[in-house]
Amino acid sequence: MTRLFDTFLAGGFMMFPLLILSVMTLAYAMQRGWFWLKLAVQEKQVVQDVLTVAQYDLDEAEKIARGAEDLAIGRFLSAPLKLNNPTPENFHLAVQASADNELVDIGGNNQLLESVIIFGPLLGVLGTTGGLISTIATSRIGAEGSSSSEVANSIFQALISSAAGVAVAILAFACMQFFLMLSVRRVDYFSTIGNQLELIYLHIWHQPVQNVAIDE
Repeated sequence: MTRLFDTFLAGGFMMFPLLILSVMTLAYAMQRGWFWLKLAVQEKQVVQDVLTVAQYDLDEAEKIARGAEDLAIGRFLSAPLKLNNPTPENFHLAVQASADNELVDIGGNNQLLESVIIFGPLLGVLGTTGGLISTIATSRIGAEGSSSSEVANSIFQALISSAAGVAVAILAFACMQFFLMLSVRRVDYFSTIGNQLELIYLHIWHQPVQNVAIDE
């Protein structure tokens, strides 16, 4: 632990803003991770209840969906179920329009992670540049008393901030890619649920109306 702390201090002043960026990245990743986990659990229950009830009572299914309108999936399912005896085409359009509306800002704002990806390496290079300038200046002043090992050690310390900056950027990039993957999977999830709801409506609720029209 002491060696790690010494290495951190050897990286120079820029290690402190890099530390702040890493803490912010981890805090944001944990917050978004908890959000996605809680959302998945809540939405799974709502979807299961709505699709089950919709097979025998559309009005009750709409009430369940409306009761979960604080969730995107609740608003998504509620929109087509609010329609009064829609045609399959209108029901499909309502599902599509609701999905488009709810998936506009699906992944949240990743500007923090994007900023860390950009500024992390830049701060690291700035720290390394400052360290190298200081090393060169010191070696020139005391050229006679400076050994190659001392110069190499100073250069090594100067490069620590660059390595730290790249590491922070990689962490932020990995988190952003993970959240983007979750966003893409969410689009597929909404599409699957919408298709299931349309099939329920088409096969259970719409066909009897068509049969009556034919008999008449």
